[in-house]
Amino acid sequence: MYPLQSGRTEKDERGSDSLAASGGGLGGSGASGPAGGADAEPPGICSQLTAFGRPRYSAEVASSPEDAGGTLIITIANQKGGVGKTTTAINLAAALALKGIHTLLVDLDPQCNTTMSFIDQHTLARSMYDVMVEGVPISQVIVPTNVENLDLAPARIALAKLETSMVGELDAHFRLKDRLQEVIPKYEYIIVDTPPTLGLITVNAMVACTHLLIPIQSSYFALEGTDDLLETVEKIKVRANPDLQILGVLITLHDRRTVLARDIHEQITQVFGDKVFRTSVTRSVRLEESPAYRVSIFEHAPHSSGAIEYYALCEEVMERV
Repeated sequence: MYPLQSGRTEKDERGSDSLAASGGGLGGSGASGPAGGADAEPPGICSQLTAFGRPRYSAEVASSPEDAGGTLIITIANQKGGVGKTTTAINLAAALALKGIHTLLVDLDPQCNTTMSFIDQHTLARSMYDVMVEGVPISQVIVPTNVENLDLAPARIALAKLETSMVGELDAHFRLKDRLQEVIPKYEYIIVDTPPTLGLITVNAMVACTHLLIPIQSSYFALEGTDDLLETVEKIKVRANPDLQILGVLITLHDRRTVLARDIHEQITQVFGDKVFRTSVTRSVRLEESPAYRVSIFEHAPHSSGAIEYYALCEEVMERV
């Protein structure tokens, strides 16, 4: 459970604990790792395929913060839109900050939804576009949020023209990695939100990060396109970022009441094995409302299933790294 918010009673805590234990808050419905030695993963991400023709993973032990220079950089990526990347980035970062961990949230999505969830983007003089293209130090664009221990590197719509602005640049794929070096000593975690594409912005985020978190919507077409994402990861690991690790797969927009959702959960687990987080995120009106108030789910609806689930995800992330 996350710490009690102001005005929260002991009864509320017991109620939320009961919700989590009964499966209302934690997504433990059927997510399990591969059974038996026959499913052990050989070297190379794409070396073993399931009946669905996709790679199977095992949850190898991720590197420690010391191995990553003291800072863990987690990129949240999936080229499919509407899978909960931004919601996950915002609330995972907020959960880490709630634990007293100094966290930086980097918005690389030209839609700027992460930025708009905390500040009025029209008040910004500079953004990540200026950092990536103009060479402005990232420390000059970082702004504090209303969440203690959480800072934001904001985006503006100008990011949409980043790829054309960087055509022919020899260091184009390493630009974010280089820019982050300035602030890495200041933060324990850096969370990067990406656009729903596999273009230069997303590649920059994967080259710069230590770990990749993949949200997958609990829907019929859930696994469509994941092959391209995983192929991109494999190519990046060859040279640009050999230490890149897949931290886990988060099932989002899940509805445990339907047979289809349970079948999709099982299919995703068959493909990714124990890379699938025990926690899944259910559909929640509260999660959709919170950005309108420019607060995280923990401030907007601290007793909601979304708050419980994202705090549980945060704890799982910390366990894995």
